[in-house]
Amino acid sequence: MQSVLRSTAKFLLAACIAISGSVATGDTDNTAFQMALAENTASDPALAAFYRQNGYEPVWVGNHVEHAVRRATLVRALLNTDQHGLPDGRYDPQGLVAKMETAKTTRDLGAVEAELSRIFVKYAKDMHSGTVNPEQIDGGLVREVDRLSSKEHLQALLDHGGDTYIHQVAPQSPQYRALMKQKMLLENLIAQGGWGQKVPDTKLERGDSGTDVVRLRNRLVAMGYLKPTASPTFDDALVAAVHEFQTAHGLEADGVAGQGTIAELNRPVSDRLKAVLVALERERWLPEERGERHILVNQADFSAKIVDDGRVTFETRAVIGKNTHDRRSPEFSDQMEHMVINPSWYVPRSIITKEYLPKLRANPNAVGHIQITDRSGRRVNREAVDFTQFTARNFPFSMRQPPSQSNALGLVKFMFPNKHNIYLHDTPQKSLFAREVRAFSHGCIRLADPFEFAYTLLARQEEDPKAFFHRVLNTGKETKVELEQPVPVHLIYRTAYIGPRGEVQYRRDVYNRDQKIWDALQKAGVVLPDVQG
Repeated sequence: MQSVLRSTAKFLLAACIAISGSVATGDTDNTAFQMALAENTASDPALAAFYRQNGYEPVWVGNHVEHAVRRATLVRALLNTDQHGLPDGRYDPQGLVAKMETAKTTRDLGAVEAELSRIFVKYAKDMHSGTVNPEQIDGGLVREVDRLSSKEHLQALLDHGGDTYIHQVAPQSPQYRALMKQKMLLENLIAQGGWGQKVPDTKLERGDSGTDVVRLRNRLVAMGYLKPTASPTFDDALVAAVHEFQTAHGLEADGVAGQGTIAELNRPVSDRLKAVLVALERERWLPEERGERHILVNQADFSAKIVDDGRVTFETRAVIGKNTHDRRSPEFSDQMEHMVINPSWYVPRSIITKEYLPKLRANPNAVGHIQITDRSGRRVNREAVDFTQFTARNFPFSMRQPPSQSNALGLVKFMFPNKHNIYLHDTPQKSLFAREVRAFSHGCIRLADPFEFAYTLLARQEEDPKAFFHRVLNTGKETKVELEQPVPVHLIYRTAYIGPRGEVQYRRDVYNRDQKIWDALQKAGVVLPDVQG
């Protein structure tokens, strides 16, 4: 396959360069070129506007070396789009070169110029900000993707030289490059037959022996978690390998191959390749500049991290929204501006009407830990109100839980004001962090170690962040603490990612979002190689 690509690329490169000999230089020919270019971009307002502003100067078919380099670089890039998991057959580089090779007249060149720009813009937009639109896939994908216009991509091409921009239009993050490498490894695995026989669905643990243990051992050897050995016994080495596999897949790491572990072990290579392809697309949706310091919440991993200069400096377990249509945590980026120590919980309207109003109708003294207030903020006497007269539509009151150890938000919340009313916070329900799958909240992100999270954020503005935090906490008063330098927050959902030591990590698709994205990518033309286990 590689030799075919090399010979094809050599032919296409020759064809790209050969076109420069046919470029018109006379005034009459130049006018014909401009007219043909105008006609061939008329159906694309963005391209038409670019060429009007640029005086119909050629970007691709001029007679200078830089034009030839651009053409050759673009064709090479179009031949290698599969490396990025882009749709198959979307750009037709062979057809593009055929048009260049058969261009004979100046008007032909005008048509070729328009087609080269059209294909380049399609490629650049796909590579830079993704093939599919997240907002059309799932209601929780509310991320605002930074999509450059056709003009911006073409101008960047001119500003950055013949080949630089085409090479750099894809995400340049270490995560993206590592995912591309993992994609290639998985494709090679599929070509070699996958990971071999699946493991029988039965619990296996230390001391067990027999053919089922051998199949477990062979599967882990094929996956790279264990050195080859012929032992039929579930020994210490196999316990360590199962433990490592569990850690890399977000499972309870107990070294026992139970039902959940075996289900993940038996997933075919194709499932992991799909996760990587979706992760590449998701990486294209993220902002190019994440922030020198930023907060990264991976919902599929149930974790929250503080990242400084590309290195994780703090990490904690997280609880995300329950897997129901109205509680799933959304995905977006914003700026954390402040924290609130000893917060009140101002109950969202949806929770008031769906959960608390029915209880108040049955008993006006229900949920007594929550204060009911009128529009002026005055506390309402429950005994004086007939709650049965109210519906979700006309309920006139607000509800607030004052600061306390039992407050639903715990003792601190971290705010990045947004229209989705999502933030990070403490919680009195500490037992939930021991669960393997932690999807229990109404949508906000709960942190297992919120105090330590606060200390890390405050360390850049307080000499003794821990002492400062507890001094404010001990007052018992609701206190807003501004972050002197706002911190970007990225709420993501990644079922495949590369860990800090370069190891691949996989997680379950708890919200079924990745499956929806994969379906959209398939519809757009992304294909898998012939798949095996």
